[in-house]
Amino acid sequence: MADSTALAASAAAAPTGADIERVQKFTREPILLEGESYEDLAEGGARKQAFDSALAEIEEGFEEPSPEWRRTYSLLLGLERVLANDPPELRDGAQLNEHQVDALSGTLAAIIAETEEPGSSKAGPQNGNGGNGAAGDVEDEEEALAEDEEPVDWEDDLVDEDDDDEIVTDAPDDPGANRRFWFEHATGAGKTVAAVGFVEASRTGGILILTHRRNLVDQFISEISTRGYADRLSPPLLKGKDRADGPVTVETYQWFVRNAGKISSAYSIVICDEAHTALGEKTSACIRNWQGPVFIGMTATGALIARHVADLFPTQTSRFDLAQAARRGVIAPLRCIRIPPGPGVRTLANVPLRRGEVDQDFDQEQLAELLDQGPFNIAIADLYRSRFKRVPGIVYTAGVKHAVNVAAAMRDFGINARAVSGETPKRELAETLAAFERGEVDVLCNAMLLAEGWNSPRATICMHLAPTASKRIYQQRVGRVTRRNPGKEAGLVIDLVHPATRNDENIVTLHSLLDRDVYRGGAIVVGPVRRGRGRRVRVEKRVVPVSADPERRMQVLEREMWRTAVERLDYSEQHVWAALAGARVQPNSWRKAKAMLQHDQAKELRRRFLLTCIQRNRSTQLKLKALSELALTKDADAFDEAIDMVGTWQRDQRRAGVKVLLQALAESRIGRRDQAQAWVWRLAEFTRDSHEEYAVARWPETKRLLGLFVNSSGRAHGKNARRLVQAARAQDRRLAVALLAAAVAHTPEAEEVLRGARMRMARKPSAVARELLRNLPKSGGKKRRRRSKRSREGENGSENGKPSKNGADAEVDAVEETDGTEEIEDGEEKIEPIDDPLPGEDADDLDGEGEAAIDPDDIEPSSAPVSKSDHGKPGDRAA
Repeated sequence: MADSTALAASAAAAPTGADIERVQKFTREPILLEGESYEDLAEGGARKQAFDSALAEIEEGFEEPSPEWRRTYSLLLGLERVLANDPPELRDGAQLNEHQVDALSGTLAAIIAETEEPGSSKAGPQNGNGGNGAAGDVEDEEEALAEDEEPVDWEDDLVDEDDDDEIVTDAPDDPGANRRFWFEHATGAGKTVAAVGFVEASRTGGILILTHRRNLVDQFISEISTRGYADRLSPPLLKGKDRADGPVTVETYQWFVRNAGKISSAYSIVICDEAHTALGEKTSACIRNWQGPVFIGMTATGALIARHVADLFPTQTSRFDLAQAARRGVIAPLRCIRIPPGPGVRTLANVPLRRGEVDQDFDQEQLAELLDQGPFNIAIADLYRSRFKRVPGIVYTAGVKHAVNVAAAMRDFGINARAVSGETPKRELAETLAAFERGEVDVLCNAMLLAEGWNSPRATICMHLAPTASKRIYQQRVGRVTRRNPGKEAGLVIDLVHPATRNDENIVTLHSLLDRDVYRGGAIVVGPVRRGRGRRVRVEKRVVPVSADPERRMQVLEREMWRTAVERLDYSEQHVWAALAGARVQPNSWRKAKAMLQHDQAKELRRRFLLTCIQRNRSTQLKLKALSELALTKDADAFDEAIDMVGTWQRDQRRAGVKVLLQALAESRIGRRDQAQAWVWRLAEFTRDSHEEYAVARWPETKRLLGLFVNSSGRAHGKNARRLVQAARAQDRRLAVALLAAAVAHTPEAEEVLRGARMRMARKPSAVARELLRNLPKSGGKKRRRRSKRSREGENGSENGKPSKNGADAEVDAVEETDGTEEIEDGEEKIEPIDDPLPGEDADDLDGEGEAAIDPDDIEPSSAPVSKSDHGKPGDRAA
């Protein structure tokens, strides 16, 4: 390229219209966009530099742009031209999508920044064909790769751990790094079309497209021809050959490595397809040593190995990953099903990992030995036939032999399956792939042949029969089913792992690849949900958290509590769920919560659920229900905890809870007798006021005895305790129990006296529980409205022709109907006290034995009423 400073004098004057036309014809680019003039070009800007340099070359006598000018300005001006159109189009009229435009515009911005940077080297070496890939550390032709051999970017042996201790003191010089860019587009999102966009942008600079497989060369050539650029296709250009009409050559990385140092300088742009495959030592060395052209890397898995890609291609210009592509509808949505491999397949924990250039994967030989089993292959074939029938799919196996065996097993089950591999003859491989496209073959079994470079919109199922530890390989596999096709609702990914497998396991799954928190079998993992559009799988109703982050797992349990598959959680998380459910359960979800714990054989989760409900639930109704069900379990430890919790409740709730627990003790045996004795008196202590009220009402002397006992201290306190116990012995059992329950000791001596009396009284804890129950207010029905005396008299007088009650009786009825009715805090249950008879009351209100009758509805939960035989004998009462 002519020295711009030496030709400054000739270019200093403002160019004329003729000069502009000459430059446009010379460069084949408009230079000035629509509505622009030369004065609009910024001084020192990239386009003004391109104009001045082109004009200087014309003045110097160049008939076409020099290789140096093409490398510096050809792509820059072409991208300006393409992106000036709205929307940008290719020669065949196809419009570029937004993410493809982003790739072009990002590259343009990076090139402009590099060109306008002060002190920029512009096109790199100025020595013609020099610096075109030759490297001192690249092997001579005697070690060159064979025609069909691919560059080895993978080492089977483990990396020596001692290598990690080596310290690199100085980073190697890489002068061409500022002209190497890369972008990430998901598989199926149109990377090839984006590459054709660069072809459209470069009218004078040659374009060399490199890919890692020979079949991809044919695909690129076909795509370029289809888009209208067949006239620009050119065979490889080596030293001594130059063209300034934008030749396009598609070759493999193997060819590039073999011809390093001999490639023509006509190529100003090098596009590296599947850029992650160019990270091998030889390939990357050749790229670094060719400092002239602009390198553009394309990959679908760059984010997974971004650190390694950035070593070779430092500047990322665009990113359009799998999740973004699916959400925008550029590729098909993805569903996922996890199928446990079953007990016939041993765990993968003992399969070692082999480290490669950029990531690691399972040892393929040991993986094949583990998975290639007859029963396992038959089970897979039966599974595919029963669940997916003739849905077209790809099965990734552990090696070529495994692929053949799986395909044979599927054919035995009537599935049109074929095995393909690198050993398959090219003609047979082409015929098999074509048969798959025509629908004559439904399943293709392979190891890694179809992981990259093969695209079939018909492919719907991706079955990972051989798991992988490499996210890069996994995403390449999944990319085979992401292409959209009429009648294809979504791609279906099948992972052979346990449904609860976490994202931090060695085995890569679709959820770990996309960092999803929840697994729901058959549901859309990424992409818009299109209901009723040819869905081929049943979506499970329950979900499982799969995130490795404890906080995110907890958020899933809280958010999806009633859809969680509890039996698939870790045991500790099952307890967490039981506690959450107990605290948040509502009356309408009580049965559902219990049903979700049916798998709990040890009843530990049910115990946690009930105890948490008793302790933390806001519904009094559910607290009492939990108490009833906990008592039915006859778990002494849980019952003891429940009593402690009931003691912390508010007064009305505590009274209702005590009734439930006393009823349980009265009806069934829970724990040892000494435990039941202690529980009875603890519950009596919680409702001491009710028992004191009854005792005072039954026997007026109670008030004086309790007063002396409470107000005394020291030795007198113990003496009054013995006096109270002696008085209680002379009473019937109900009154005696009420007296002992109402007493509160202040000294150890008095406490010991009361404890002894209580234990003797409670030799039969169920009988004491019944007597304590009788002292508690009964449960009321629905709250009855207070009616005026006059309206009640009118109703009573007119009903059935019966005479109305007198005014006094009516007032008593009104008090009985309304007084003492109390509502629990949340209004879910009403509790009414029993109006026990005082001395001198009408004997009609007493039962045949002289005691207040107990209504069968007094006790909750509803059960058989307490029999009269338990009320005590008439002879036991005080005169």
